[in-house]
Amino acid sequence: MSPAQLLAEGIAELRLAVPPETQKRLLGYLELIVKWNRVYNLTAIRDIATMVSAHLLDSLAVAPHLSAQAVLDIGSGAGLPGVPLAMLWPQSRVTLLDGNQKKAAFLRQAVIELRLDNVEVVCERVEIWQSEPRFDLVISRAFSDLPEFVAAAARFCRAGGTLAALKGVFPSEEIARLRARSAVRDVLPLRVPGLKAERHLVLIDP
Repeated sequence: MSPAQLLAEGIAELRLAVPPETQKRLLGYLELIVKWNRVYNLTAIRDIATMVSAHLLDSLAVAPHLSAQAVLDIGSGAGLPGVPLAMLWPQSRVTLLDGNQKKAAFLRQAVIELRLDNVEVVCERVEIWQSEPRFDLVISRAFSDLPEFVAAAARFCRAGGTLAALKGVFPSEEIARLRARSAVRDVLPLRVPGLKAERHLVLIDP
């Protein structure tokens, strides 16, 4: 099955409405990752078909549970989940934050080539970056454990906003180590099409 077919079937399984043109752009994004991966080591996954489930569908799986006008992706790396979400939510403002110069260079090029007018790239360490206004949604796919994520991310989240962390198995130990001032709103099991691994979305009130 081609990457395009895998993506289309996965999107249908997630019950998302993604126009054909956006699906093409998502695949174009993967092609950019493959191209830059030869030099910049953006991901350990080399096969584009595997990237469809492990990167694109894994990122898009959170969309049925979230909505936001202003999104911050902390530790964005190759742009996950921020770039797929920016394509899915063209009316939202998405900021990709990563302290790695090479990854930020890739992200800036991706923004240009994919014409992502709603995306801003910031190359800065999360500990020292300052931002006003704050964000409705602060999300991370592989930044750190939950206590570290909350400590770093809570100040970027507006009142009534959401901190969201993508995790593998149910993170019971990490949740137990969270301070009482951070309330876990929900932990949602995610089924990612084509991915044979546990995935959970942790939603936290900062």
